[in-house]
Amino acid sequence: MSTTSDKGSTNQAVDTTTRLKELRELMKLPEFNVDAYIVPSEDAHQSEYVADSDMRRGFISGFTGSAGTAVITKDSASMFTDGRYFLMARKQMDSNWTLMKVGVTGVPTLEKYLEDLPEGNRIGVDPTLLSASRAEALCKSLKDKKKELVPISENLVDKVWRDKPGKPDASVFELGIEFAGLGVSAKLEKVRREMDVLQGSSLVIAALDQIAWLFNLRGSDISYNPLFFSYSIVTQEEAYIFMDERKLTENAKKSLSGVNILPYDAIFEHLKKLPPVAQSTNKKILVDAGVSWALVDVVGTENTKQCTSPITNLKAIKNETEIKGMRQSHIKDGVAMAKWYVWLENELMFNGGHLRLSECDVADKLEQFRREQEHCVGLSFDTISSVGPNAAVIHYSPQRGEDLKLDVNQIYLVDSGGQYLDGTTDVTRTWHFGSPSAWERECFTRVLKGHIALDSVVFPTGVSGFALDPLARTALWEAGLDYRHGTGHGIGSFLNVHEGPHGIAMRPAQVNVGFKAGMIITNEPGYYEDGKFGIRIENTCLVVKKDTPNRFGDVDYLTLESLTLCPIQRNLIMASILTQSEIEWINSYHKRVFDTLSPLLEDDKPALEWLKKNTGPI
Repeated sequence: MSTTSDKGSTNQAVDTTTRLKELRELMKLPEFNVDAYIVPSEDAHQSEYVADSDMRRGFISGFTGSAGTAVITKDSASMFTDGRYFLMARKQMDSNWTLMKVGVTGVPTLEKYLEDLPEGNRIGVDPTLLSASRAEALCKSLKDKKKELVPISENLVDKVWRDKPGKPDASVFELGIEFAGLGVSAKLEKVRREMDVLQGSSLVIAALDQIAWLFNLRGSDISYNPLFFSYSIVTQEEAYIFMDERKLTENAKKSLSGVNILPYDAIFEHLKKLPPVAQSTNKKILVDAGVSWALVDVVGTENTKQCTSPITNLKAIKNETEIKGMRQSHIKDGVAMAKWYVWLENELMFNGGHLRLSECDVADKLEQFRREQEHCVGLSFDTISSVGPNAAVIHYSPQRGEDLKLDVNQIYLVDSGGQYLDGTTDVTRTWHFGSPSAWERECFTRVLKGHIALDSVVFPTGVSGFALDPLARTALWEAGLDYRHGTGHGIGSFLNVHEGPHGIAMRPAQVNVGFKAGMIITNEPGYYEDGKFGIRIENTCLVVKKDTPNRFGDVDYLTLESLTLCPIQRNLIMASILTQSEIEWINSYHKRVFDTLSPLLEDDKPALEWLKKNTGPI
């Protein structure tokens, strides 16, 4: 694999020549007058996944991955993204673009790249799309290098995006207490207690999942994420939500009794009222690190205190109702997966080992089986249905007409999940329907060994994901192998499939939050060979207390409970490199899968037989 930046390809890539030319013409105009322009992937709420109308970076570059930042200068266009997307970006971008492989030796960071631009350069950005914390850091580093970060309120990409989609206007509904577990008043009380601790007169909330959680509302403005465009301000006396009130169902309006509902754009005018109150009480306006530069600029940095929003931590630790719902949604997900695998294997047998069906066809069928389950409202992300070389693209998304057919001679990886009223799921399984090579089996088994090691660990409350990450990689490292993505991410309760503040990864700055009982985390080590195959095994897990004979430090000890209930294919397991305890883990897990799902499949004999066959002991 290359260790330097790459030029984009011309195969199946979007032609960005005209778009870049028009953007550069705007950059030269006196009212803008910038030498470089930054196009982040995020929207005004720093969302990881954005609505079609906010896919500015995708429009200007052709690259559609969820993470990446574009920088356009007068004579170059660079895309900064991480290892999950190297292959996708190289394929989707044309030769106008240079791929900057973040984290690879010899490739500068975005900050370093901007610092190295010629002295006196003005670097433009839409201040609504850049967090205040990142803007502050960039302003300082660029000023030290005699360059300037310039906020431009008119988004330049929007000006050249002629067929830009409109903003979504789907309805917003109430998530009942039977699913949320806590009412709005109880949640506001918890938030205000935390605000007191932080000496805050008010809390500005821009993150869409935080607002949805706080007010027990859900929408569909962003694909796969049950969110709606809004801002919120909470004081000790009042709560405000800024949104299009017309989108609220009648029940949702009633549920917001006592909450002030104002137009979405009114947030900027209302923010002007906060500084006098903060100053008179000798307190600060609390802003999360993700609140935009544009919002913080209205109130003034001198009046704000940057902090992790209290809602982030409250949302991450699930209440008993949410935990019950997450367990139930994963059981239903397991039923859907079992029915789907039976259908898939029958198709293989019927067609002599070669499917007429493509990656998209089988992904659509899996969605159908999920939607048949109670309370399912859709998918939690675009299904990664990938065969052979496509499985090596970590966040591959099949496109109809370009997707591959399945056959028994290649590994098939499917990473998928569902959104249910009572929970959110995410599961990855790697399958081989024929005779995998010894190398494929060894790689799969080393990934499995890492998965088991992480699932089995016992650790004290407060240990971070950075400390746990090596457990998932050790078996790969012993063979000189590794993978270029994090090992685990949090998951919301009928919210975003990627949720913080916790995670499991190699970079300490990204996962420095300690684990507590009630958090949800995925366990998903993998291994990928470009142009050949990809392997990933992912379970969603609940962090639970572990009974230990001692309590050193007088803290609770924790472990992981797998919520995902789906067999791990034994055809790919090389039992000779497993320990006895690892074999016992596999057999125990499969027994639990069978014992839990089999009563729900009694009316589906083929699915029940498939489950029995695939969960028998090694």
